[in-house]
Amino acid sequence: MGAMAVQQQSARPTTGAPPWWRRGPTVAAIVVVVLGAELVLGWSALVEALTQLRTPQWNWVAAALAAELASMGTYARMQRALLRGAGTKVSIKRHVATAYAAHSLSATLPGGPVFSTTFNFQQLRRFGASPAVASWCIALSGVLSAGALVVIGAVGGLLARNTGSWHSLVGYAVAAVVVAFGVRQLAEHPQLLDRPVRAVLGGVNRVRRRPPGHGHDRLVGFVEQLREVRVHPANFAVAVVLALLNWLFDALCLWLCCVAVGAGGINPVGLVIAYCAGMAAASVPIVPGGLGVVDAALVLGLVASGLTSALAVAAVVLYRLISFGFIIGLGWLVWLAIRHKHRGERL
Repeated sequence: MGAMAVQQQSARPTTGAPPWWRRGPTVAAIVVVVLGAELVLGWSALVEALTQLRTPQWNWVAAALAAELASMGTYARMQRALLRGAGTKVSIKRHVATAYAAHSLSATLPGGPVFSTTFNFQQLRRFGASPAVASWCIALSGVLSAGALVVIGAVGGLLARNTGSWHSLVGYAVAAVVVAFGVRQLAEHPQLLDRPVRAVLGGVNRVRRRPPGHGHDRLVGFVEQLREVRVHPANFAVAVVLALLNWLFDALCLWLCCVAVGAGGINPVGLVIAYCAGMAAASVPIVPGGLGVVDAALVLGLVASGLTSALAVAAVVLYRLISFGFIIGLGWLVWLAIRHKHRGERL
């Protein structure tokens, strides 16, 4: 899904010790000091949070689990809608299995997004999609997902300011229409990419010290396969709605976790802003699953929305147990089942 640039590096050996901030023992010591300080400062809130977690309202916990399962299901259906645009019809069961396994790979492995994209691509190829269509589907689902989160965060920000800034919403809507029109035009007329592809390929070949036209025929052939993709307005609209529902169901899971620990009075707009901040933090792949980073962003956001530290920590811990612990564990089981079915193929 990401672009790949191959560069020749001049033969210049690197000598000397790495900077102090890249040395393992130093980094470990800093992490221990930071975590220790946080534990001391937040000990009372943590004790209260654990008390709240001992007696959650289990009916709301079940509802939160159902919301998270619905979130995963909508993502799988979004990718299915995009793939159907290329004429490849696959059962929703297989799409859901792929979504769970790919999500677990992305969230838990170092460099997880690379493994996840590779796995997703292989699965779409097994479904019968061409290499170009599979790549297109993965890239477009990523764009739609990121765009949907931005829209949700923007709407939440506008509602929080209470400015009645309708023209900003119109601007986002116009931008979405422009993107949709551009995607459809490129899918139906891939020859429009010929000149930009030639320019980019020429620059890459200069860096690699290859002939200017090296690899052009293969790349153009790949682009021509995009003629198979037909982004019909109805399919695209369904995919956009599903991308929004994917995030909204996940945010609903967080709200239900708040209710389960006794924090049902939280401001919904504040919760959405806190949620978007947490998901933005998750996009920075510092540690697998954003452990610590996402949790801190969510807790700070919920506290800013009016919750006590204890309730915020309890709600976030419960949310992460469902969205990370349960879903990731289930995804790994699905991955093992897929690997068993396709034994002999490498990830």
